[in-house]
Amino acid sequence: MTDRNDPYKPISCGLHSEYELAIMHRVMLQLVWRDEHDQPHIGKVLPLDLKTSNSQEFLVGQTNDGEMHQIRLDKIEHSDVKEAIRT
Repeated sequence: MTDRNDPYKPISCGLHSEYELAIMHRVMLQLVWRDEHDQPHIGKVLPLDLKTSNSQEFLVGQTNDGEMHQIRLDKIEHSDVKEAIRT
């Protein structure tokens, strides 16, 4: 169920495709995002999968310290995905 105070805002198809490419090529991404408690996070994340739950899309990834994250795509405020998949 979506949060009525914070409805999901779909991301562009192009950005979604770039996340898919980063997963396929196992490219580490530098991300800035907010979690479900609106707490900010900055870190390198290895994207492992994209999933949909309750009409929301998430990036499943692992940080350098081995911690797993499920990041709502519209909560990613910055990513270097375009630069990362070019290298």
